[in-house]
Amino acid sequence: MLRFPDDTRVRVNGLNEILADLYSKGRQANQETAEEILDRLEKNDNYIPPSARREYKSVLLKEYRDYVAGRKNKAP
Repeated sequence: MLRFPDDTRVRVNGLNEILADLYSKGRQANQETAEEILDRLEKNDNYIPPSARREYKSVLLKEYRDYVAGRKNKAP
């Protein structure tokens, strides 16, 4: 579930799997990775309005940063 700054929440299919795959490949949390997440979500039949792509990328980048931080905290 993505949470936007205005507290809107959107369910997306396959986000956790995408984040895990990118993390396993050592991808950095940057704009390029956010664009790839967005592209993969669209390929997983998630509709992302063209007018909201920039906002989605911002939220997805934060999600990926949080995911990476959570993985680092679980490392032995």
